[in-house]
Amino acid sequence: MTPTQLRAFVAVVRLGSVKRAAAELGVTEAAVSGHVAQLRKELDDPLFTRAGAGLAFTPGGLRLASRGVELLGLADQTVREVSQAGHGRRLLRLSASSLFAEYAAPGLIELFAGRAADLEVELTVVPPSQLGTLVGSRAADVAIGPQPRDLPEDLVGVPFLKYQVVLVARPGHQLAGVRARPAQLREQVWLLGPSAVDRDGVVPTMLRTFDVPERNQRIFQNHAAALEEAQRGGGVAPALAFGVSEELAAGRLARVEGRGTHADGVWTAISLPTHSRLPTSSELMRFLTTPRATQAMLHGAGADVGRFRPSVHVTLWS
Repeated sequence: MTPTQLRAFVAVVRLGSVKRAAAELGVTEAAVSGHVAQLRKELDDPLFTRAGAGLAFTPGGLRLASRGVELLGLADQTVREVSQAGHGRRLLRLSASSLFAEYAAPGLIELFAGRAADLEVELTVVPPSQLGTLVGSRAADVAIGPQPRDLPEDLVGVPFLKYQVVLVARPGHQLAGVRARPAQLREQVWLLGPSAVDRDGVVPTMLRTFDVPERNQRIFQNHAAALEEAQRGGGVAPALAFGVSEELAAGRLARVEGRGTHADGVWTAISLPTHSRLPTSSELMRFLTTPRATQAMLHGAGADVGRFRPSVHVTLWS
């Protein structure tokens, strides 16, 4: 059994198709089928059969897929640990939902990575639904986002920071400072950041609560751009309360009040169990719950852009 064979089979299970697995791996369908055939022969198990609705996996096939993800993740982790030891550098791979990544991650990363000269943090922005999968497959060391609905038993979730999303508009907006009715809010243009397209989280829940039609939703590349448009235009925008506190105090934005116009959420850090984590992952999981970390996430670490030192690589999901 080789890593190449395992990667091919795990891709087939995850994507439900030999064709899609081949496309993702950049090989031919014949190559994927050949790897699966070798596994079938070696393990004396058909692993899966073709059915009308797709592929039907045997109990052994599902067990192999689960163990394969674990084995491949351990192999990748071992290669990374050896490489880091040889070069004297450590890398922490952090995946986060877009709302956390934009508002809370910069201060957290700056403060955490600044504690050690040999530490780099790689930040990837992904939908909340993918956070647990990335940690379970060891593609991410720690993942942060809305509190997950269902967390696999082999992962650990630590709620660490409560936040509130409020609805805001420019001060001259017709709903600013008044108690808006649901029907009024439903017909407004909603100015939204990337978190609106997620399935989970406070903002998607708010959109569902008011049953906002797609024609009234405007999605921007980031949440700051949506708020900037709210200050200029005639729409309403969900925003993190701590992220707009200065704009509200200065009168550049105003709260839109009404039932359902504010909602609370909890950011949760997801990781492997303690015995399976990298040391840097355990360090971050402990650091997240400290007062200094909370201060950095809410207000920044206190350094300006010119003094920012950690290497942070951001991949935007679209």
